[in-house]
Amino acid sequence: MKIDWKGVMPAVTTKFTPEDTLDMKMFKINLKAQLDAGVHGIVLGGTLGEASTLTDEEKRTLTRETVTFVNGQVPVLINIAEQTTKGAIEAALKAEEDGASALMMLPPMRYKAGDREVVEYFKAVAKSTALPIMVYNNPVDYKIEVTLDMFEELLDCPNIQAVKESTRDISNVTRIKNRFGDRLKIMTGVDTLALESLLMGADGWIAGLVCAFPKETVAIYELQRVGNIQKALEIYRWFLPLLELDINPKLVQNIKLAEVATGIGTEQVRAPRLPLIGKEREQVLKIIQNGIKNRPNLPDYQNF
Repeated sequence: MKIDWKGVMPAVTTKFTPEDTLDMKMFKINLKAQLDAGVHGIVLGGTLGEASTLTDEEKRTLTRETVTFVNGQVPVLINIAEQTTKGAIEAALKAEEDGASALMMLPPMRYKAGDREVVEYFKAVAKSTALPIMVYNNPVDYKIEVTLDMFEELLDCPNIQAVKESTRDISNVTRIKNRFGDRLKIMTGVDTLALESLLMGADGWIAGLVCAFPKETVAIYELQRVGNIQKALEIYRWFLPLLELDINPKLVQNIKLAEVATGIGTEQVRAPRLPLIGKEREQVLKIIQNGIKNRPNLPDYQNF
């Protein structure tokens, strides 16, 4: 299966009802907003998707329903974040059965695996599936870094094709390009470094605040793609206070609150997460409301 690793791919939130079941009606309202804005893929069950709280059956439901709803317009990726190699292989096989286009994969959860163990983990899953794989490299939050030397070994597997680059080191984009050229595609994974990463050669953006502001996110990507850096910067500078809601331990609550404000989500989270309250909620709402008040006019970016 071939996937074009480029553009904006939202790491969508999982919508829940007040009864703590999947809210597929609101989920599809948000999916439609993403598709209408011109996103290039959908990523399910990531950190923003509250992956650690979802059952296997819920992940399968999300995958199947998204694949049906998207109907081939863009690729559908499902995140794999498992504790064991056996569990990760099983998850990959289920994703393939359910129609996913590709996988986003974290290193092993809980156990802080060594470099050799991480490489063998990714290789074992890659050999078990035909699906393309994007390695999620986020040592800040998940405490394991996939180094360039490790990628050198991983690229022996033809279906390991991309990295979600979340090291927070902007120069890593250049290091990856210098070493691997186009063999390893780069999808920047940090909202507050997104435009900088794209300008340094990243191929796309796995985005968070896109969940609430899809058009503005895709507009930034398309503007920089055609060389209109000044307009991209203008929108990005407006966007930054909102993007900073993504680099916060309560990013899920923050972004869901933003989705409510833009009419394409609900505030329901799954325990132990709880909705924001008090001064914390007021501060986040102030940022969101200020962003909406000053929302920029967008060019006809879908016809560039």
